[in-house]
Amino acid sequence: MRAVLQRATTGRVLVDGEVVGALDPTPGFVVLLGVGPNDTEAEARLLADKVAGLRVFADAQGKMNLSLRDTGGGALVISQFTLYADTRRGRRPGFTTAAPPSQAEPLVARFIDELRTLGIPTQGGRFGAEMRVELTNSGPVTILFDTDEWR
Repeated sequence: MRAVLQRATTGRVLVDGEVVGALDPTPGFVVLLGVGPNDTEAEARLLADKVAGLRVFADAQGKMNLSLRDTGGGALVISQFTLYADTRRGRRPGFTTAAPPSQAEPLVARFIDELRTLGIPTQGGRFGAEMRVELTNSGPVTILFDTDEWR
């Protein structure tokens, strides 16, 4: 799985002008999540644990030392197959290295469920829809995860 994690003070995702998910409570993370063909529920669990425990929120001394678990912040998770874009040739990216929707959709749902199990209030976008994502990045703090690098 690949994730772009953005620390945010606001975030929401809209489909056809309707808000389908929002970052609540804030501050928290907006997570763009891509699924690869070799990903399983094990990667979803591991990544959720990393996200929930990532210490990038300020403590009383202003040091990035607190996690979502510590702050009570939420997560907004948006499926993003384009994180698996192959841009090695030409000018049009290929997406054959992303998992097919039949595999990706349940793993995105599993990732969201794992965050919730860890006590993180989590909402999501709408899988496969054309979404508009709005957020206010805080810091900015943007972290990249790729579970292939953990194998």
